[in-house]
Amino acid sequence: MVHYREDELYSVTDFTKRIGTLLKEIKNNTFEKIGVLKNNRLEAVVLSTAEYARLKQIEEESKNARWAYWKEDELDNFGKIAIGLSKNDFDDEDEDYSKW
Repeated sequence: MVHYREDELYSVTDFTKRIGTLLKEIKNNTFEKIGVLKNNRLEAVVLSTAEYARLKQIEEESKNARWAYWKEDELDNFGKIAIGLSKNDFDDEDEDYSKW
């Protein structure tokens, strides 16, 4: 859960009144984020373009990583173990169960 300081939360009305100042503070890293409230509920979060780009890059890298440090057969074996199947549940003669 994301935590907000009191000075990072603004009602829609207050946000629109101070938008110029708040955007400068976001750009200058005075604030990491600004939460915009509507009816006392968080409706939106304002981030700098640099922070948004950084988060999007992390998202893309995590999509492309695909468990790079495990081999496909290790993932397959892990899946079989995780669902509680034993080596006796498979008829695959080519399977090397010594790695289990």
